[in-house]
Amino acid sequence: VKVKIPFGNKYLDAIFSVPEKKSTYGVILTHGAGGDMNFPHLVSLSACLASHGVLCLRFTCKGLNIVYRTKAFKAVVEYLKHSDDYKLSGVFLAGRSMGSRAAASVIRHLSQEDNDDFIQGLICLSYPLHRPKLQSKLRDEDLLFIRCPVLFVSGSADEMCEKQLLEGVSSKMKAPKKIHWIDKANHGMAVKGRTTDDVMEEINTQVFSWLRENAELEHK
Repeated sequence: VKVKIPFGNKYLDAIFSVPEKKSTYGVILTHGAGGDMNFPHLVSLSACLASHGVLCLRFTCKGLNIVYRTKAFKAVVEYLKHSDDYKLSGVFLAGRSMGSRAAASVIRHLSQEDNDDFIQGLICLSYPLHRPKLQSKLRDEDLLFIRCPVLFVSGSADEMCEKQLLEGVSSKMKAPKKIHWIDKANHGMAVKGRTTDDVMEEINTQVFSWLRENAELEHK
């Protein structure tokens, strides 16, 4: 289902992947610095989640400014929270690369503003912990503030997220967290000798099983 989400004086293009049965939880998903919501990994993940009963809303926000991207993500969260068509108990925020930074920033901002538990967790695909070859400047400040469960899916050869550095940040985080390393994958999740579909299937399986564990915790 295609929708236009109001954002300031313009609209963000978005697509709902709707499961057959009514969904209790949803995932909001966005892209990295390049590309848009039709990036193959996002399309694949949305379809996988919807087929397993999880509503997925993916959106496009062009812009390389992290503050702008964060505001856009916040507008999408508000839109889904107040949606009459999809009444959800909670959502997980997810993004690829810069999109995951925006998601983390939204969670930090919203947790400081209100205490409702609409946001259930964070999913970071290829979190860009640092710029290539600039390991001294880590983009970890939002991660250290977050309290909700966090899943990282990163390539072990990601030039923007050195394995030891992410493990170090993870050990300092107060949130329950899990890291799944895609062996030998780079920032774009490409692995020599493996097809894109094969890698996407591994990512989708990890995300769904983590979601199932964390959404179930809320039901008990």
